[in-house]
Amino acid sequence: MSYVMYYAVTNCDEADWLYRGDYMRVRHGVTPGEANQALSDPERVTIEPDPSSLSGRGVRVIGLTRQGRLLTVITLRLEGTVWGVNGWDANPTDHRRYIQGGGLW
Repeated sequence: MSYVMYYAVTNCDEADWLYRGDYMRVRHGVTPGEANQALSDPERVTIEPDPSSLSGRGVRVIGLTRQGRLLTVITLRLEGTVWGVNGWDANPTDHRRYIQGGGLW
């Protein structure tokens, strides 16, 4: 699967975490507020579709929180709503993608 890297969010600046916010907080220690901060980072990198997406519809956003935590956030647009799927601390590959995307690191 090939993917296209964007340097501005084509997806959203905020996601709805109704169904996955608690999971993300317990599993990865990331709050919905932190994930939304990463989504609204002006230097964020958006990869659409996410190269790890099984459906090919997930969007990966790599961005900084206000506290300087670099997160990888996965979203999915369904019927006009952008749903938060998951978020975690960025791995070395996503750190590199962020740096190459013109981020602050």
